[in-house]
Parts: sequence; C-alpha cells; structure tokens
Amino acid sequence: MQGRMIDFDAGGSPAPGYLATPDDAPGPGVVVLHAWWGLTEPFRQVCDRLAEAGFAALAPDLYRGKTATTVAEAEALAEELGGESERARGDIAGAVRFMCQDGAANPADGRAAVALVGFSLGGAYALKTSAELVDEIAAVVTFYTSYTGPDYRHAQAAYLCHFAENDAFDPPEVAEEMKQAFETAGRQATFYIYPGTAHWFMEANRPDVYDAAAAALAWERSIAFLNAQLRLA
Repeated sequence: MQGRMIDFDAGGSPAPGYLATPDDAPGPGVVVLHAWWGLTEPFRQVCDRLAEAGFAALAPDLYRGKTATTVAEAEALAEELGGESERARGDIAGAVRFMCQDGAANPADGRAAVALVGFSLGGAYALKTSAELVDEIAAVVTFYTSYTGPDYRHAQAAYLCHFAENDAFDPPEVAEEMKQAFETAGRQATFYIYPGTAHWFMEANRPDVYDAAAAALAWERSIAFLNAQLRLA
C-alpha cells in the first residue's frame, strides 16, 4: 500500500504532505511528524504501514521539500525550521484539522480522535502540539524524544514514549524527567527503553544504528496503543 503527496490547508495557505489511507474504509486519523532528516522514505513508509493497519495517516512536510542525508545537513535544516516555528506549528495544526474533517476521525460523542506519531524533532513538536490542540489530540507516540517544556495539565492525550538505551541526544535519564512531568499533570503515559539501541533505531536507512528487532517490537506496541486509544466505537 502506497500513499501520495497532497496539499492541505494550513491556515489559509497550502502545505504539502504525504497521505496514506486504508483500502477498504476510512480509518482513525494519525499525523506523522518526521525527524530532522525531513520527509524521507522511512517516514512515508510509516504512513503506508499505518494505512495497512487500518489508520489514515498524513505526514506534513515541515521542510517543504528539503531533506538531509548527513547530521550537519539535518542540523542546518532543523535550525532553519526553528526560525519558522510558527509556520511549522501552523502546518501541523492544518494536518490535524485535515484529519479531523474525515468522519472516521471525528466521533459523534465529540472526544478527541486524532493521534500524533513523532520521531526525534517531530516527537518534540508532537508533545507540544498535544498541550496546545487539547480537544483534537487523543494519543501521542514518540520515538527517542525528550521534551518537558509543555504544560500537560489540560491535555487530553495518552502517551507512549520509546527511548533508546544508548542515546547521545536523549539519554534514558530524561525519560524519568518526562515521567515526572506527566505524573504531575495527571496524564496517562507508558515508557519503554530498548536495550542496546541508539538514536534512530527505528529508521532502516540508518544501517549504523537501525535495530530490526527493537523496531519491530516498538511498532507492535505502537499499533496496539493506537488501536486502544483511537478505536472509540
């Protein structure tokens, strides 16, 4: 199953994104937020795999067509995006609205029904968005992301956070800080640390750190979590 590039409305202007939907019927909505490499193949594949699992998935292209292959390039793009944070947040909010307009992602009882799945840089945006668009976000899945800045007290989301054991960017001790932030806010949160893994362990195009077994387990846990949170019937 393959998705396609589309334009969606981001506050009055078009924004690009990759959309994948199930073949048989509309599914609950998931917004996928890419890592600092940009909207590269691994993150488009995440959308495709979510569609295979019965979800409608949209990944906004936060870099607007730019991608990176080296850490130096990725750092430069991430810094550039930091200077356009309002635009990036508008793109994410537009992607969430797009998914909420789908009847399958808009339950009749008015509960939040869209999930965010974010990787590294995208995970930080997912966490922040969940504390801002509180009526729309039902669940958040993050991969190798630590971010304790948002005020989660009014968030409606449940959280699933995957961490690598040997992570120079987001070491396991930050998971404890995030746990405390969620506990203080009274939010439901589940944390997993994957032994022997490093940052980007989910991304098959990073052969130096990709861990197939850990990636498969994290994916299995993520799909079970999304099913539990979004299958609201």
